[in-house]
Amino acid sequence: MPESVYEFGRVRVYLGEKSGKYPDGNQVVILGKDTKAALDTPLVANRIARELEGADLIVLGHMHEDHAAGLHLLPRAAVHVHEGDLAAVQSWEGLSRHYGYGPQVLAALHAKIVTEFHYTPRPDAVGYSDGQEWDLGGVRLRAWHMPGHTAGHTVLVVEPEGVAFLGDIDLSGFGPYYGDGTSSLADFRRTLDRVAEIPARVWVTSHHKGIVTDRAEFLRLLAAFRARIVQREHALLAELAVGPRTMPQLVARRFLYPAGASVPWLEDAERYTIAAHLSECIADGRVLQEGEHFRLAKAA
Repeated sequence: MPESVYEFGRVRVYLGEKSGKYPDGNQVVILGKDTKAALDTPLVANRIARELEGADLIVLGHMHEDHAAGLHLLPRAAVHVHEGDLAAVQSWEGLSRHYGYGPQVLAALHAKIVTEFHYTPRPDAVGYSDGQEWDLGGVRLRAWHMPGHTAGHTVLVVEPEGVAFLGDIDLSGFGPYYGDGTSSLADFRRTLDRVAEIPARVWVTSHHKGIVTDRAEFLRLLAAFRARIVQREHALLAELAVGPRTMPQLVARRFLYPAGASVPWLEDAERYTIAAHLSECIADGRVLQEGEHFRLAKAA
């Protein structure tokens, strides 16, 4: 049982280790009069299994290994996920396409998520769409599709409590993650423009920050979170200002993960991230591609 449990009306938030720092996460449980629902099932779910007993419904804000680590605890509960991430929940084949990594990385990742995250495919999962509502009895859950992190990433809002589960819009110093096969930098930018419009009084992240109850603080954290996108872009352009670079050279430079980080998907995630920024910079004429090399247009 985690030390920190917070209640907001019919909503309970169980903070994972270090406020849900990866690989853990924060667990939200809604105690409706008719339906008991869990939003995601991170690793902490395995430490509060009794609190999840009897859950009828699991609504995933998106699919990644750390958000589904407790699905095995509730084999009879209905599992709902946005249709953009549905295949990734239903099978390993779908999750492999979702990650978009190379075969060797996927093999290592599969072994890791089975042993460390209790990975269990849920072929019975069903898809939901933007705006879907669940009436849980005295409380409603509403889906706000906010893609970018994944194609189906969704903010889940509990009404009338005004609790917004932000998922991996986690307000962390690491910043937005758009390093997978279904990630989109352009979508993430639009999401960060819109997320502040969601009517809420409490903001719960999957990781790091945990719970924010002051709107001014939420907006400050959101601005700092978004600024990491600009910082990565500036770092990339600064590297190209030194001279033309190939993609392998840029990947080795690292614009996403800090020095010392070691995860199986690191190089693939760096490549997706760098490619997203290069695509934008090429489209607006700031960067040119010549064969395998990328260079600043002003150097032409």
